[in-house]
Amino acid sequence: MVSTLDAPLSTDTLPAAAISADALPVPAPAKGGRYAQLPLLAGRSFIPLGLFARLPLAMLTVGALTLVTAVTGSYAVGGTAAGAVGIGSALGAPVLGVLADRLGQRGVLFVSAIANTVAIVALILTAYLIPGVHDLVAAVPVLAAAFVAGVSCPQVGPLARVRWMALTSRTSGSGTSAGGNSADLDTALSYESTADELTFVLGPALVGILASMLAPWLPLALAAALTVVLVPAFAVHPTHLAVVRTTKRRPAGPAAGHTAGAAPTTAVDHHRETRTAAQRVQSFAAVALPVLAMVCMGTFFGSTQTALSSFSASFATSELAGLLYAVMGLSSAAAALSVAYWPRRFTVNARWIACAALMAGFASLLLLPSTALPMVLVLLILGLPVGPLMVTVFAIGGLVAPAGKLGTVMTALASGIVAGTALGSSIAGQLAQNFGYSTAFLVPVCAATALFLLGTAAAVVLRQRGKKTAPAA
Repeated sequence: MVSTLDAPLSTDTLPAAAISADALPVPAPAKGGRYAQLPLLAGRSFIPLGLFARLPLAMLTVGALTLVTAVTGSYAVGGTAAGAVGIGSALGAPVLGVLADRLGQRGVLFVSAIANTVAIVALILTAYLIPGVHDLVAAVPVLAAAFVAGVSCPQVGPLARVRWMALTSRTSGSGTSAGGNSADLDTALSYESTADELTFVLGPALVGILASMLAPWLPLALAAALTVVLVPAFAVHPTHLAVVRTTKRRPAGPAAGHTAGAAPTTAVDHHRETRTAAQRVQSFAAVALPVLAMVCMGTFFGSTQTALSSFSASFATSELAGLLYAVMGLSSAAAALSVAYWPRRFTVNARWIACAALMAGFASLLLLPSTALPMVLVLLILGLPVGPLMVTVFAIGGLVAPAGKLGTVMTALASGIVAGTALGSSIAGQLAQNFGYSTAFLVPVCAATALFLLGTAAAVVLRQRGKKTAPAA
């Protein structure tokens, strides 16, 4: 990832903040509040289209787990298939982001939609048609199809954020960053985090309803249908015109007094090269810290969900964990919407540190309840800083993204959540199995604490880079 994220932030290679000035008209100010501005920026169809086009991603992991487990009767094979989807998604998302930056979103989304649909259909067919898939060795074709389905899953959410950043940069008129620095961007990113929360609550619930009431293959079939219909529609939506492909300008030639490849011959030259290397290190750190933060965020999500399964099984059934987890998702989504109204003096650096500190404190409350009702109250409170922190980290990702790498950074942030979720589920599962749910709940506490430390480090790095973050992005 170093090769795609280590370039310094520069407007020289990002014409008009990666915006096609003639692509879309600048909308008039909205009269119905901040969220009423979003349809004026992107068009009325963009919001529902982007919302439902990302739903298959939320259905895919749980759908693979449900289908393969139902067909094979093996939790080991079903869990491995779900893990293959997660690993594939974590690896494929940054690749799709790089391709979108270089080739444009439209073509990449078209190809990924077709490939993903074929992979999902292959997953369904191999699960039913290949005999003896209850054994991991025999289930290799099923696992391969699950992996390809994860790799090819269209990254609608991250690429939608790229479009919002392009649109809000155009309207802010700053022309200084693909991330922009406006109230409209805050509003758009708040909406996007809420949309993610809602789909990742509704997706697994929809899988459970369809699989239990109708057929275990139906959720994946629906995901394939939504992908092949909605993702191409999202790809050709006029907002893709706002994001233009950018290429770095080649240097005009060797610096004065040098031949190509020659070593610096003066102290001034040496200082210049040293300063450039330091800037690259700081630029990479500024991007790596938000990505690591999203890994910690995913670890928080995965470990909380797994620990809740063990917790609910202690007095009822493990299926109750889904409903308990949804409580945190709903409060997180509601809190994410509120970020659009936070004072702009509350900088993104301060927001990250404050929200992570609250998360760490509230997460420690998970150790207290022994019944469902107190846990519901704890989860309701715990979700409040989660959504705003996700909004903030994505906003910082847009601010520090190197020129022409915005799609890469956004998809890297999203894949960090996926990878972290798998990591958190694994660690918390082992702890719950061997020591009980109370020990497993220490994992989200540690993840939230790590988010606080990363936020502190990010504030230092951004200050050293001289990146202006005073107005909340």
